[in-house]
Amino acid sequence: MRNELEYVPAWVVAHMLGALPRPLARAAGILLARMIYIFHRRLRQVGMRNLAIAFPQMSAGERRRVLLTLFDGFGRQLAEIAHFPRYTPENVGRVATYEGFENFERAHRRGKGVIFLTAHLGGWEIGSFVHSLNGYPLKVLVRPLDNPKLDRLVAQYRGLHGNTSIPKSDLRGVLHALRSGETVGILMDQNMSPPQGVFVDFFGHLACTASLVAKVAARTDAAVVPAFTIWDPVLRKYKIHFDPAMQLIRTGDEDRDILENTAAFTKVIEHYARKYPEQWLWVHRRWKTRPPGEAGLY
Repeated sequence: MRNELEYVPAWVVAHMLGALPRPLARAAGILLARMIYIFHRRLRQVGMRNLAIAFPQMSAGERRRVLLTLFDGFGRQLAEIAHFPRYTPENVGRVATYEGFENFERAHRRGKGVIFLTAHLGGWEIGSFVHSLNGYPLKVLVRPLDNPKLDRLVAQYRGLHGNTSIPKSDLRGVLHALRSGETVGILMDQNMSPPQGVFVDFFGHLACTASLVAKVAARTDAAVVPAFTIWDPVLRKYKIHFDPAMQLIRTGDEDRDILENTAAFTKVIEHYARKYPEQWLWVHRRWKTRPPGEAGLY
């Protein structure tokens, strides 16, 4: 699944939700997401299969509950994105709050750039936007959406407060940003193919995983800070959470270091997906690429 928003008429929905008060926009976004859940059979099948791979002891009923809650999160995030133009430093605290901000500050002060190690979990678009609104714009590594109108709309909204996009193929742009002391957000939880990806463990199964974070961190000495935007159902808002910067493995063997650091980064993502299973993107075929000779999982 490239992006759950590609399954809706972008301009109509964005303007409709953006015109509604936030509580109504959230309710409408969740209703729309539930309709997609009901009618998009393939997404349900992929989600149920992924949950069976990751949590073999989980009952079918619990898997369905996790998926439905995940789609509610998609709808909530869609509504918040539609309201991005309304966010201000004065009102954004109603939407999201920081947790562990000192970990980002400490990494940023090094002056060697910061890589946000993150995933399609919770409100990933919201976290980067709120961070820019608070005066910390970042570069976001992206793959263009299939829907050109939606791609332009999302890019426009992302960039309202200084965030800019870097195509996933632009390694030079990533290196330049980090060497300039900037922050780059990289979502590294989707299926890849060699040589862009290496096979590391994810929920007990090998998953072909982007090695870019490990490569650019080694070249630039940028700090790798796990950063996740988590929906808190008690607070009824998002928590933009930063962990302390990770210690890179440096053995002098480049290939080994890339593999071991990518495995360590992936374990962080697995930890958060286990902790918040209702918030990770189960509807993407994460284990699609298999090692040579190994049977497919889908």
